[in-house]
Amino acid sequence: METPVSEGLGSKRSLRKKSGQKNYDENLMDEFIEKHIGSAFRKIRTKEELEKETETEAMIALSLGFPIDALIEDEIKAGVVRELGGKEQNDYIVVRNHILSRWRSNVRIWLTKGQIKETVSNEYVHLLSAAYDFLLYNGYINFGVSPSFSSYLPEEATEGSVIIVGAGLAGLAAARQLLSFGFKVFVIEGRNRPGGRVYTQQMGKKDKCAAVDLGGSVITGIHANPLGVLARQLSIPLHKVRDNCPLYKPDGVLVKNEIDSRIETVFNKMLDKVNELRKIMGGFANHISLGSVLEKLRQLYAVARSPEERQLLEWHLANLEYANAGCLSDLSAAYWDQDDPYEMGGDHCFLAGGNWRLIKALSDGVPIIYGKTVDAIRYGVEGVEVVAGNQTFQADMVLCTVPLGVLKRKTIRFEPELPQRKLAAIDRLGFGLLNKVAMIFPRVFWGEELDTFGCLNETSDNRGEFFLFYSYHTVSGGPVLIALVAGEAAQTFERTDPSLLQHRVLSKLRGIYGPKGVDVPDPIQTICTRWGNDPLSYGSYSHVRVQSSGRDYDILAESVGNRLFFAGEATTRQYPATMHGAYLSGLREASRILRATRGRQNYFRRSVQRNVGPSSDQLADLFKWPDLVCGKFSFVFNPLTDDPKSMGLLRITFDNCKDDVRKVLEKNSDPLSNQPLQLYTTLSREQAHELQKVTGEEETKLVYLINNIGLKLMGANTLGNTYNSLVSSISNARRGRGGRYRISAPLLNTV
Repeated sequence: METPVSEGLGSKRSLRKKSGQKNYDENLMDEFIEKHIGSAFRKIRTKEELEKETETEAMIALSLGFPIDALIEDEIKAGVVRELGGKEQNDYIVVRNHILSRWRSNVRIWLTKGQIKETVSNEYVHLLSAAYDFLLYNGYINFGVSPSFSSYLPEEATEGSVIIVGAGLAGLAAARQLLSFGFKVFVIEGRNRPGGRVYTQQMGKKDKCAAVDLGGSVITGIHANPLGVLARQLSIPLHKVRDNCPLYKPDGVLVKNEIDSRIETVFNKMLDKVNELRKIMGGFANHISLGSVLEKLRQLYAVARSPEERQLLEWHLANLEYANAGCLSDLSAAYWDQDDPYEMGGDHCFLAGGNWRLIKALSDGVPIIYGKTVDAIRYGVEGVEVVAGNQTFQADMVLCTVPLGVLKRKTIRFEPELPQRKLAAIDRLGFGLLNKVAMIFPRVFWGEELDTFGCLNETSDNRGEFFLFYSYHTVSGGPVLIALVAGEAAQTFERTDPSLLQHRVLSKLRGIYGPKGVDVPDPIQTICTRWGNDPLSYGSYSHVRVQSSGRDYDILAESVGNRLFFAGEATTRQYPATMHGAYLSGLREASRILRATRGRQNYFRRSVQRNVGPSSDQLADLFKWPDLVCGKFSFVFNPLTDDPKSMGLLRITFDNCKDDVRKVLEKNSDPLSNQPLQLYTTLSREQAHELQKVTGEEETKLVYLINNIGLKLMGANTLGNTYNSLVSSISNARRGRGGRYRISAPLLNTV
C-alpha cells in the first residue's frame, strides 16, 4: 500500500474553508468556456468581440500558469520568438493563449494545427507553429486519456527507448506522453498494481461494498488541475468537499461556534506572526522549526489558556501536521509553506468511485512489468541499465519516479553515485507520515450532510490521533468513514496492534454519537494503513524540513548526464505533496527527455547543420564581455534573468592540447587540428558555478564537465538552431531591446 500524495489540501493552513454547491461537475467547465469563448470558433467576429475573447483567453492562460504579457522561462529557452519583448512576442502570446483556451474548451478532442489555422490569420502561421509545438511537447495540450487521442499516436517508436521506474501518477503520466512522442517505453513496478501511493481498495461484502482511497484521495483545487482534465475526459463526476466541519471535545460534546472561530483566528494570527518574524530573522529562520516558534508565540502572548482552548489549538496544529505530513518540530520555520503561492484554485473534490479510475485509464496500453523491485540503476554516455533481481533491462534513458522515502533509504544503488548536491538535497528534505483507519459500516449513522468532522484530543502528544474524519459515502458506493492520524501519533500508530486501534476509534465515535441516542454499529471491515513500513514508499509525502528549502525540490528534479531523469511529487517545487504535482512532474520529464533525445540527434546530424548556427562574428562579439571567466573557460548569460536554471553559453579556448586532453576532446567533440581552437556548449548558471568550484588544473575541469555534468563540446561551425536562438536572445537582452506591449487581438481572423 502507499500514501496520500494529495492529503495536504492545497493551502497548508486550514481545510475548514471554502463554500459552494454540493456537487462539482467538471463538465460544467465545457459550458463555461463555450459561453465565454465559443464565438472564437465562428468566422465572422467584430473587433469588440475579438478584444473580449482575447481578454478571456488571457485569463484562462493565466489560470494555467502563463503570465498575461510575458513568456515563461521555458518558452524563452525554446526560442519561440526571434526577439524578446517586441511585437512578435505580443502576437505570439495571443496565439498561445488562443490555443490553450481552444483545447480547454473540449479536452476530449485532439486539437490540430489545422483547426487553429481556421481562426488565425495566415501571416501569423509561423507563430502558430511555434506556440502549438511548445504547448504540445511540454504537456499543456492534448494530454490525458481521451479515447479519441489514439488515432493521433505514432504506430511505431521513432525516438528512442526509456525505462520508467515506478507506475505511480508521475511514471504513468510520463509513459503516456513519451509514447505519444514516439518513444519505446516500458515501466518497471515493484507492486502488483499500478498507482503507487494512489491506492483504491474495495471494502465490505457483496451486499455492502465500497471503493476506498487508502492513499492519495483529495483533488486539491479543481481550477487548472490536470486531474480535473482527466476526470472530464472520462466523464467522471466530482464531489466538492463541503465546508461544514463540526468539532467535538474529548467527551463528545460539540465545540461551540464562538470559541471555535476565536481559536481559529488566534491560530491564523500566530502563523502571520511567524511570517513577520522570519522576515526579520532572515536566513537564521531556516535553522529553527515551525513548532518551536509557534510554541514560543503561544507562551509569549498567553493564548489558549483554558483546557478547551488549548485542545482546540492543538487540533489546528494537528491539521497543520496533516497538511505537511510531518511533525511541526521538523518543519522549517522559514520555508514550510514555500509552495502556497502556487496552489490550485477552486474547490477540493473527491472523485466518484475512487482515484483508481484515473490510474486504470492512465495505465491502459502502457507496457508495465509488475512485481519487479529495482536494485540498481546504471547510467553513462552509452545508455542505461536497470537491474531488478536477476534481470537487467537496457535503454537509452531511465526515469526514476520512486518516492523520496525510497531514495532516503538508498535501497536503489546508482552507478555511478548520484552527484553530491542531489544526495545532500535528498537528505535535507523531509518525508513524513500520514495514516488512516478506513471503516465500512452497515449504515451512515453520522449524517448524510457531513463530509468531515473533527475530534479534539486530551494532550499534545496524541493531538493527531483520529483528529479528523472523512465521510466517503457520497462517492465510494457505501457507508465509509476514514479517520486520519497525523504527526507523532502517525508514527506511534504503526507500532500499535490494529485491533486496539479499532477499539480506540470506535470509542471516540461512540463518545460523540452515543449521548445523541445514535447507535454506532461495529464496522463490517476495517483497514489500518502502514505507509511508514511500506518498503516501496517508507512514508507518505514530502515537506520542507529544518535547513531545507524549496530549492531542494529543484535539485531533486535535475537530470544527470541527460541519461538519468527524476519525477514525482518530491521533484516539484510548486506542487509538492499533491497528486497533481506528481502528474505534472511526469509531463515535465517527458518533455525534458524529448529535448535531450533531439539534442543528441542534432549532434549526430551536425554535418547537415553546419550553416544553421550562429556566425563566428556573433560568437566573437558575444564573448568580448563574458559574464564569468575561469582560466580558459568563458561564460555568457542572459542579463534579464538570474534564475539558476537559465541557460547560457560556455566557450573553452585551447592553445595546445596534451595527449590525454586531446583524447577526451576528440571523443566528445569534433575532430581536432593542431591549430588553437574554441569549443562551445550550453549550460545553466548553476552548472557554471558548480564547474567553477572544481579544484585542480583545467584538464580536471574539462573532464568534470564532460563526465559529471554530461555536456558535449562543439565547434562554432556545428552549432545548430538551439544555439542560434540562445545567442540571439542573449544578444538582444544585452542591447536592452524590449519594452512591454499591450496584448491585442488583430492577428485573429475577423472575417
